[in-house]
Amino acid sequence: MRILLLEDQPVLSEAIASHLTSKGFSVDVAGSIRQADAALSVGQFDAAFFDLSLPDGDGVALLTRLRQQDNKLPVIIMTARDRISDRIRGLEAGADDYVVKPFDLNEMVARLQAVLRRYSGNPNPVLRIGRFEIDQTGYRLLIDGKEIQLTAKEWAVLAKLVAKVGALVSKEQLEEALYNFNDEVGSNTLEVYVSRLRKKLGKETIETVRGMGYRWVAGEM
Repeated sequence: MRILLLEDQPVLSEAIASHLTSKGFSVDVAGSIRQADAALSVGQFDAAFFDLSLPDGDGVALLTRLRQQDNKLPVIIMTARDRISDRIRGLEAGADDYVVKPFDLNEMVARLQAVLRRYSGNPNPVLRIGRFEIDQTGYRLLIDGKEIQLTAKEWAVLAKLVAKVGALVSKEQLEEALYNFNDEVGSNTLEVYVSRLRKKLGKETIETVRGMGYRWVAGEM
């Protein structure tokens, strides 16, 4: 899944982006409102983290503008520990949650996953589909009780496919989940990851819809 991180402190943004990437997320970093606007104008994101104090404006103002445009992007604000008023202001502007600086990176990921589950309509972090048990918080996949190891990018593809079992997921949507603006996308890279998943999970798990994309068909709910 693709995340927009709006944070102007390079050390902090690098640490957050690195941690999210290790958990299978693709992360685009913006250091200003202008950069965030540019990213939002050309990219499709699954969620965003907004810092509030930025060089060229206020993260809450950007959030307010998005909500006025009926943009339903899940947004988590990052606030200072002593600024309760900022937390209230962010939530009133339409934020889905907040994390308080300094925050634990694992807590940040847990809050992100909880927000994503709410938006998907499935608040349970463990998804059971036929023989498959997918723990989206613990990053554990079991088939008939046996754990299967996946790489971060394999998780990124799997998460997109099982978010809507049986529904078509376009190639573009899957590539958006895999890559940020700084990555080079090879012509057959996505196919490589789908092939790896089929080898680990079974050929019958993922159906190719030629010229359109893929869908998860194993053990449809």
